[in-house]
Amino acid sequence: MDPRKHSFPPVVDASTRLLVLGSLPGERSLAEQRYYAHPQNQFWRLISPAAGRDLTALAYPDRLAALRDAYIGLWDVVASARRTGSTDAALRDVEQHDIVALACTLPELRALAFNGGTAFRTGTKQLGAAAQRYAVIALPSSSPLHTIGFEKKLPHWEALKPLLE
Repeated sequence: MDPRKHSFPPVVDASTRLLVLGSLPGERSLAEQRYYAHPQNQFWRLISPAAGRDLTALAYPDRLAALRDAYIGLWDVVASARRTGSTDAALRDVEQHDIVALACTLPELRALAFNGGTAFRTGTKQLGAAAQRYAVIALPSSSPLHTIGFEKKLPHWEALKPLLE
């Protein structure tokens, strides 16, 4: 049986306006205990324009601080699951995070952005009627497995910036 894998705590504070939600960290991220640790994952490059600075140049703790300074939060829709490898297609026996409960603790929250199709499908099911309180955005996955290319993904991610102003 595949080992159970667990996501990380949310990166949020009371000023969070935008919460970006992935599915479940991949093998490299889990091994390093860092969100989006795989060097081919484009998350840090894609979110940099919304954050207003180049996050790729920063050490990991500074990246998280810069996200918070830009009113951006980070979490996953899956709390734990069984999975071989890193692909969302391999997720089994999924236990979900309570996104609505977290959202209720964030008084400035305006939008929920889902990083990839699995995160969007899973997260919007969880939201139910609470989705009406927020802008809900489906983003092209930052994963290198989503092969539409950085240049095609970037405009979707850049569109997050006005939600932070």
